[in-house]
Amino acid sequence: MSNQLLILIIEAVAVYFLVLFSHSLRHRLGLSHFYAVIGSLTAVMAWTTDAGVQVQVGNVSLMVGSTVFFTALLLSIFVVYVFDGLRATRIAISTVIGVSIMVALITLILRWQVQISGPGQVDYFPPQSLRIYTSSIIALFADLIFLAIAWEFLGQSQLKIHLWIRAFLTLLGVMWLDVILFSTGAFFGSEDYMSIMVGTLSSRFAISLFAFPFLYFYISWQNKKHGIVIENRPVLSILREVSEVRLELSQARSEIEHRKQLEKEKESLIHSLKLALQEVKTLRGILPTCSFCKSIRDEDGEWRSLEEYISSNSEAQFSHGVCDSCVEKHYPDLKEYDV
Repeated sequence: MSNQLLILIIEAVAVYFLVLFSHSLRHRLGLSHFYAVIGSLTAVMAWTTDAGVQVQVGNVSLMVGSTVFFTALLLSIFVVYVFDGLRATRIAISTVIGVSIMVALITLILRWQVQISGPGQVDYFPPQSLRIYTSSIIALFADLIFLAIAWEFLGQSQLKIHLWIRAFLTLLGVMWLDVILFSTGAFFGSEDYMSIMVGTLSSRFAISLFAFPFLYFYISWQNKKHGIVIENRPVLSILREVSEVRLELSQARSEIEHRKQLEKEKESLIHSLKLALQEVKTLRGILPTCSFCKSIRDEDGEWRSLEEYISSNSEAQFSHGVCDSCVEKHYPDLKEYDV
C-alpha cells in the first residue's frame, strides 16, 4: 500500500469520525456545532476539488474532495435525516449548498483581485469553469434530496429490506447519481466523457464499500444508546415538507396581518372608552346633608342646594314640578280641577 493511499484512508477515517461524533453530541449541545462542521467540510471540499488533489491507485484516480469530504457530507445529511427529521435536514442542506455557492463567489473575487495585484500570484487560485461549478451545485442539491427519497422508498414495509442493505443501497445510489448528474452536466460532449463516467462510477462503488460500515454502525449504536425508533416517512416527505413550510409562512403572514388589525381595533376601542369615561361623572362617598333643608356641604365646606351640587358634579339636569302630596298641601284649591 502506497503512502499516499494510506494517508488518504487515515484522512477519510478521521473526517468520517469527526462528522459522526459531532452529530452524536446533539443531545447535549444541540445541532449548531454540527452545522458548523459540515459547513467547514463543504468549503474544504470545494478547495481540494479546485486544486485537483488526488491519489492514484492502479488505474483508478481517487479525488480527495469526493473520497473524503463529499462522502463525509453525505454521511452527515444521512444521519441528520434519519435521527433529527425534516427541518434539521433542510438546515443542513441549506448550509452545504449555501457554503458551496459562497466559496465559488469568494474564489472568483479573490482571483480577480490577485490578477489586478500581479500575474505571478494568480496560480494560488485555480481557474474556474462556470459549467463545472453549476453542475456541481445542482448535482449536490439533487443528491441530498434523492438521499431522503431513496431512504424512504427502500424502507417501505412491503419491500422488507434489512437495515444494512437499505443503508448501503441508499448511499451507493446517491454516489452514483452524483456521478451521472455531475459528469453529464460538466463533461457531456467531450471526448473523455465516457471514460470519466465509468472510472468515477467504479471509484464511487469502492468508496461506498469503505464508508458504509461507519454509517451502519453509527445508526445501530444510536438506536441502542437512545432507543430511537427509525421513523418511516412518506417517500416524498422531504418535498412535501418544503411545500408545507411555504404554506405555514403564508398562514403566519396572514395571522400577523390579522393580529395587527385586531390591535388597531383594540386601540380604537380603548380610545373611545377613554373619551366616554371623560364625559361620565359619578358621585361617590358620603355626602354631608342638612337634616332640615337638605343642602349639601361640598369639599370647600360651603353649603349648596341639592340641585346646584348635583348639577355641578354630574351630567344630570333638573326640571321642576310638584308632586301630588305637595299639591294637596300647598295648593288645595287646585285639587278640584284634577281629572
